[in-house]
Amino acid sequence: MRNRAAYMVTPGKMEIRELPMPQAQPGEVVLKIEYVGVCGSDAHFFESGMRKGKAFDLPFILGHECAGTVTQVGAGVQNVAVGDRVCFEPQITCGVCPECRSGRYNLCKDVRFPSVPPYDGMLRDYAAIPAHLAFKLPDNVSSLEGALIEPLAVGLSAASRGDVTLGQDVVILGAGCIGLLTMMACKARGAGRVIVSDLFSKRLDKALELGADAVIDASTEDTMARVTELTEGRGADVVFETAGNSHTAAETSDLVRRGGVIVFVGNINGETPYRFMDLMYKEGEIRTIYRYHNNFPTAIRAVSTGRIDVKAIASHQFDFQNVQEAFDAALYQRQDVVKAVIKL
Repeated sequence: MRNRAAYMVTPGKMEIRELPMPQAQPGEVVLKIEYVGVCGSDAHFFESGMRKGKAFDLPFILGHECAGTVTQVGAGVQNVAVGDRVCFEPQITCGVCPECRSGRYNLCKDVRFPSVPPYDGMLRDYAAIPAHLAFKLPDNVSSLEGALIEPLAVGLSAASRGDVTLGQDVVILGAGCIGLLTMMACKARGAGRVIVSDLFSKRLDKALELGADAVIDASTEDTMARVTELTEGRGADVVFETAGNSHTAAETSDLVRRGGVIVFVGNINGETPYRFMDLMYKEGEIRTIYRYHNNFPTAIRAVSTGRIDVKAIASHQFDFQNVQEAFDAALYQRQDVVKAVIKL
């Protein structure tokens, strides 16, 4: 058996090499990886070669959204068996810090997250992973859908942080993968009206296809005026910033209703001017999310029961040998590519 891996060798360039086959240590399983999604963070690292303003060591393996089949189990593993199809929750935490012990392990300061430097990711044929982070997929959930459980977990976490409930008006700024999954999570929780804003018409068409009640083309329309119109002057109960853009972040205080909630989901780098007094007059609340915790089983059930059609997010598929093309598309065709997925 071969264990190919896609290495980022310089910023913007991929090269396929071979790795030794992994062996399952106690508490681990070896996964034959079948699908890997290209995350926005992968695209950022691929383009810049930087993390937190510093260059990271190359070559490096990207990718953390994945699913596949267990081919080997280590000593003591009981939750999965050889032949099981699983998805991987890629947060390898210490398990003993106050955050881990409280259940908020996504905040563990010693987390090892594959594809975040210096920890190599999952764009390879085989990888050994902790068994407790392998979640079995039901027969009616494909491995492609399994690879999308990880970004769905982000959307579910966002909707949960926003406390979205039945009948509420929700605004989502940004119709990329995470924005659309947040929208679908809000709809699954019973949101009454979900309004999605973006600069690209094709993404807005996708939002409508997946269940948005209204869309706003921010390249030609006044987002605040349209939200005011659509909500009969009240503003949104919950506003999600998923674009990771300082401009959309700054306008959230204009869009939320009095006593409403703003959730920052996107990665906003640098300084962002914000009119806090406007939000104070409304007694609005700002919340944030960082990844997710304890919701992979919920995400899997949402897909298995048909509540969320996660596979509709996978707009473009690429074979493994075309990994360079996949990353180029994710970077330079953002108006068309909602989610690039690589098949191994």
